[in-house]
Amino acid sequence: MSKIIYTALLIFLGWNMSAQDSWNLKQSIEYGLEHNHNNTIYANEKIAADARAREALADYLPRVSLSSTLDDNLKLQQTIIPAGIFGDKDLKVSLSKQYSTNATAQLDQVIYNQSLLTGLRANKYNREQAELNAQQSRESIIYNITTAYLDIFIYRQQLELIQYNLDTYQKQIDILRLRVNKGVTLQKDLDKIQVDYNNSLSQKRVAQSNLELAHNELKFEMGYPLSTPLQVDTVVPGHLALEYNGEFSAPARTDYRLAELDVRLKEIKQKTIRAEALPTLTAYARYGAVGFGDDLKQSYNELNPFSAVGLKLTIQTLDFYKRSARYRQADIERLNSEENLKLVHDQYKMEFNNAQTKLQQAQVNVENDQRNVTLAQSVLGVTDLQFQKGTTDLTDWITTQNALKQSQLTYLSSLYNYYLARIDLEKAAGTLQNFYNSL
Repeated sequence: MSKIIYTALLIFLGWNMSAQDSWNLKQSIEYGLEHNHNNTIYANEKIAADARAREALADYLPRVSLSSTLDDNLKLQQTIIPAGIFGDKDLKVSLSKQYSTNATAQLDQVIYNQSLLTGLRANKYNREQAELNAQQSRESIIYNITTAYLDIFIYRQQLELIQYNLDTYQKQIDILRLRVNKGVTLQKDLDKIQVDYNNSLSQKRVAQSNLELAHNELKFEMGYPLSTPLQVDTVVPGHLALEYNGEFSAPARTDYRLAELDVRLKEIKQKTIRAEALPTLTAYARYGAVGFGDDLKQSYNELNPFSAVGLKLTIQTLDFYKRSARYRQADIERLNSEENLKLVHDQYKMEFNNAQTKLQQAQVNVENDQRNVTLAQSVLGVTDLQFQKGTTDLTDWITTQNALKQSQLTYLSSLYNYYLARIDLEKAAGTLQNFYNSL
């Protein structure tokens, strides 16, 4: 990195507030990582992922169900005892009474269900996905706060330059006013300078408004109360002016790791559907009591207990076509996720290469534009001296002053683009967290 960048930092960092009364970039990010409302959202997502894991595990834990029924048999069902057993004629009898009660408790325990076992493997990835989403949110906070911080930095520098130009105009106005009073200069010459002075005042008001908006944007990204004043020192970290020597690594990017996780989850979904074709085995234990009576009280007084234990084997046989269709859909989803992973790998590599190129070009531009500011200031100094001596006219002075103003604006734009390209490269490399740690 050229020494011009460091020189520019010294020239344009015209003030430093005390650490007690102002916030530097690291303090701003630190506050934002703690108070930005997205943190609550993604913290809740992690809690939800844990809850989903417990829900999936619950399907493999013992399950107890209680049931109770009360029937008022308005018309009892009858059965026929053929003739010859208890007499010469068929005998119609009811094997129940008007009221019947039943209370049952049953415990079921899954012994083997490969579909559930396969699905449990997704819990690990669901938790990891929630953690990566939270990390991605942290990186967004770091990036957004840094860019808002840079906005404030640039608008402050713009205000300094505008004030510098206003002072130059005011000095010239004072001189021309004396000349007008002495009758050696026309009023229109003074008016020309006054017009440029007024235009600069308008630019100052716009810059002040933009600075206030930038402060509000920074407060929003930090989760800082908008109604509370926020003093920012906007001292840009020195290592932002250093060359970036890192190399591209797709897994360093959180969004790439999320894409990898998506592939794994799609694979588990596919295996879970396939496992549904396998038999499931469940054990159960049942205990209950039944009662019968001609009235409601009797049906509860005379209860007859019963109990049973057993195994239940379930084999799905006629759902092949539906399961096959679901499996095919899951297979397509997995293939698409794998293709998307390849796509985002190339996309992120392209973004990294483009960010490097932009940074290199931005560095060249800021160095060239800073030299132009210095040159324009030198030319204005000479022109101003010539104008005082009468060897050049006011038009030449105004042209030179406007050239300085334009070079200043171009330089500020280049400086902002340089810092933005630098933080964009950190984002493309997946090193925003490292950037924050190094502040």
